[in-house]
Amino acid sequence: MAQNIAVIGAGISGLAALKCSLEVGNRTVCFEKGDDVGGLWNFMDHAEDGRASIYRSVFTNACKVMMCYPDFPIPDEYPNFMHNKVFQDYLRLYAKYFDLLRHIQFKTAVVSVKKCPDFQETGKWEVVTECNGKQKSTIFDAVLVCTGHHVYPNLPLQSFPGIEKFKGQYMHNRDYKEPSGYVGKRVLVVGLGNSGADISVDLSRTAEKVWLSTRSGSWIMSRVWDNGYPWDMVYLTRYQSFLNKFLPRALSDWLYERMMEKRFSHKNYGLVPLNKSLRKEPVFNDEIATCITCGTVIVKPNIKKFTETSAVFEDGTIIDNVDVVIFATGYSYAYPFMDDSIVKNNKNKVSLYKGVFPPKLEKPTLAVIGLVQSLGGIPPTSDVQARWAVRVIKGECKLPSKETMTKELDEEEGEKKNWFGRGETLSTDYVTYMDELSSYIGCKPNLPLLFLTDPMLAWQVLFGPCSPYQFRLTGPGKWDGARNAILNQWDQTIQATKTRVVSSDAESSPFTTLIKLLFIPLLLFAVFLAWP
Repeated sequence: MAQNIAVIGAGISGLAALKCSLEVGNRTVCFEKGDDVGGLWNFMDHAEDGRASIYRSVFTNACKVMMCYPDFPIPDEYPNFMHNKVFQDYLRLYAKYFDLLRHIQFKTAVVSVKKCPDFQETGKWEVVTECNGKQKSTIFDAVLVCTGHHVYPNLPLQSFPGIEKFKGQYMHNRDYKEPSGYVGKRVLVVGLGNSGADISVDLSRTAEKVWLSTRSGSWIMSRVWDNGYPWDMVYLTRYQSFLNKFLPRALSDWLYERMMEKRFSHKNYGLVPLNKSLRKEPVFNDEIATCITCGTVIVKPNIKKFTETSAVFEDGTIIDNVDVVIFATGYSYAYPFMDDSIVKNNKNKVSLYKGVFPPKLEKPTLAVIGLVQSLGGIPPTSDVQARWAVRVIKGECKLPSKETMTKELDEEEGEKKNWFGRGETLSTDYVTYMDELSSYIGCKPNLPLLFLTDPMLAWQVLFGPCSPYQFRLTGPGKWDGARNAILNQWDQTIQATKTRVVSSDAESSPFTTLIKLLFIPLLLFAVFLAWP
């Protein structure tokens, strides 16, 4: 039976949720505060309350093969890593192709989401929206929350003594847009994440001086990896995931650190992470090392305190005459339109079963899409989350009991702390997570069967990139173009860069090929034994 579903947000996750809900026959409406699709990728010249905001120079960190929706490849002519305008064009293409725009109410803010009085029996929600100053209340059978987590800045000023005395300008990176306004300025960027590194590089071209302060360091990865291929095409494979699971932790850590140090010694650049073995998301930046070695960005330790014009660091060094401080200190998880207790536990942390369902609800009729953090692209992750969520809401898939979900969440928190560090409860391994959710839906690739029926495809599924197309190969929502997309994914990548025809060499060295061939029998035997 068709249900009335509300989708909040028309960004990457909201579009996936809308499409997947319509796909199973639901009557679905999407509420978007802005005037276009794209969410975070819809660039604005100035930050607006309640909306995600990016700076002008933002590019994707995942390549186009790994950043697409599983049944809608990014056009061949698009570059492998896309500027925000190019990626938003892709999102518009997706919305148009699947006829989603007529289901979206733009310039409509969600004011509140509350349980109906008979929620324990019906699971229904009252959603209050506002458009042009007028509010409207509507009852929905279920709600898919797709607002992301780059909306509400985390600005922990209490951690920086003396900031109230500082006479210069300070702000969160959410308010930073482009470097032209900082010509001749002395700028201190606080925080070594993707935003902190990007903004430091951006400012190095116009500012008089740029310092980058980091408390714990980070691994720096280049978008361009082995043989010039995108990093995620090379690294995010089932083969690599298999090794991470079955190798001893000490050996896995050694290989991980060795891979991260391939490009340059992080210690020599003052960037080495405090805990080198944690699998926290690395920083993707192709220029920060060059800026450091050229002196246009200077790395500093954590800040001890501020004075009226200076910053004092924990190593005793001081920089004077600071004009601007930009805090690249991340974002808080907040849903001001609904009760925090729905998605947060007693530790005030977001607690969602498999990153999607609040475990305490009497009825599983509210799901959060796109909040999980992994090295994989958000579009395929949101797609598989939404496909699972709408099937749970329809009753086609069942959740465990509240007690079981709570127990599993506690166990997972311990495991994630071991792999990703304290506080990283939303982080997860991309391949493992995608396989887990797709197995619930019935669309997880069956590798043993593929090796018997389609060895060429099986080879690519195992050793090639774990691309989104794999999760539309079979089962509910199967896409007929998935096999061909997988077999041609390397060509699609090359077409974006190989605009001048040259003679081609072998794709891999004879030594690499020999190692693979010798290891294949053992690996296949292990896969057959381990595959559920």
